Amino acid sequence: MVVATGALRTGPRRPALGRVARSVGFALLVCAAMLPTVFVFYWMVTLSLKTQVEAAGYPPHFFRFAVTFRNYADVFAKNPFLQYVWNSLVVAAGSTAAGLAVGLPAAFSIARWRQEGLALAILVARIIPGISYLIPWYILFRGLHMVDTYQALILTHLVVGLPLIIWVMIGFLENVPPDLHDAALIDGCSYYGVFWRVAVPLVRPGIMAAAILSFIFSWNNFLFSVVLAGPHTRTLPVAVFNMINYEEISWGPLAAAATMITLPVILLTLLVQRHIVTGLTFGAVKQ
Repeated sequence: MVVATGALRTGPRRPALGRVARSVGFALLVCAAMLPTVFVFYWMVTLSLKTQVEAAGYPPHFFRFAVTFRNYADVFAKNPFLQYVWNSLVVAAGSTAAGLAVGLPAAFSIARWRQEGLALAILVARIIPGISYLIPWYILFRGLHMVDTYQALILTHLVVGLPLIIWVMIGFLENVPPDLHDAALIDGCSYYGVFWRVAVPLVRPGIMAAAILSFIFSWNNFLFSVVLAGPHTRTLPVAVFNMINYEEISWGPLAAAATMITLPVILLTLLVQRHIVTGLTFGAVKQ
């Protein structure tokens, strides 16, 4: 009986040990995949806290160095950095709002009437390299005297944000039961009323996720802004790029500016990660 009891006690431990081993292995794989990204970010932050001599020194020192905040002070003293932040906020928020205003009804139409051709056309427009649009846009906006304006940048950023919003929202709106649409139509709602009163409240997690992703993509966009932005509408990625000159590269201020650009996006992602995960997994399993 003692041997049998011992066998019964030790038997269930093997599956538990297997689960622990799989969990540890998965955690190690995640750490290995994230290590390059975390290392680059750590290198950027430490570079922003070094003097010019230490920043250009070889071999680089990653842990032991004299900490200085002069690089951050130089960024604000030598550049209108707050103006660049405001420009990026206006463009990112404007393109996100415009993308939601156009993308949500478009996604509802595609999901409601199964317009696969329109969805494919939007996807193809997104796949086309953005640089293909630059020359026609520049000629158009120059003729309309819209170069170096917020409106031009917001319209161009829609090329990235609008297809993203539409394709993210199609999946959520397809999971709204058609019976709810039919019931609302029977009760006297128009198609706009069905969209606004029935569909939108049911897919709010998806709207939140699409809005956040669109804002982040617009905030980080460089290609369109470098051509169409000017002294009054220069965004943060373009401002950092302009810190590189032919005489020398000031690695400290450059890293400080890059850190201040990256930190808001990271903080926003950490604050709303629950909404992003909820939105991206909402309706993933169809019943």
